[in-house]
Amino acid sequence: MMALMPRRRVLLLAALLAGGCVRAQAGPPPEPGRFRDPDLVELTSLDPGIKLDVRYATDRNFVGRPVYTEARAFLQRPAAEALLRAHRSLRPRGYGALVFDGYRPWSVTKLFWDLTPRAKREFVADPRKGSKHNRGCAVDMSLYDLATGREAEMPSAYDEMSPRAYPDYSGGTPEERARRDLLRAAMEQEGFTVEPNEWWHFNYRDWRHYPILDVPFSQIAQRP
Repeated sequence: MMALMPRRRVLLLAALLAGGCVRAQAGPPPEPGRFRDPDLVELTSLDPGIKLDVRYATDRNFVGRPVYTEARAFLQRPAAEALLRAHRSLRPRGYGALVFDGYRPWSVTKLFWDLTPRAKREFVADPRKGSKHNRGCAVDMSLYDLATGREAEMPSAYDEMSPRAYPDYSGGTPEERARRDLLRAAMEQEGFTVEPNEWWHFNYRDWRHYPILDVPFSQIAQRP
């Protein structure tokens, strides 16, 4: 008869197995229920004034290497059209939408999780649950100055893993906080909510109606 292991060893083994579940996960988590058919729209096709800075297609990101082969950004059609309305509402204030990321394949979410130190994982999605980016209903974005074309200064840099990234961070300059709050107000007016620890991350209200996807950009078919 096999001897019982001491309690500490049992707990350690359970923790190791739990951690291994993510590493061994080969694809998106199964989801019960019915979802809308995906209809991912390329944002720049809606308005060329929507500016892209897709840093995950470069080495200018927190993993230090490209994870996308193309600098493109997509959202599910209702979310894309809502973003377009927010972009146009910002024009009278002298700003346009600057998009860093939209739809993100699940495999990239898993890569981010695997490469992020445990202490910083509040800033990345758990692949066991998938993310709103994987559903095409989340966008990472900022503002750019229409007069100069330059990215607007905010209280933190994009993808900065620090308290400065929080939407309610009280530091920085008054001008930086005002621009951050202007962006948030424009997006909330169109049905988005801000992520609690990232001022640049906005989730569209209908995200629960779409499935988790792991489709590369090159395979996304566009329709009129």
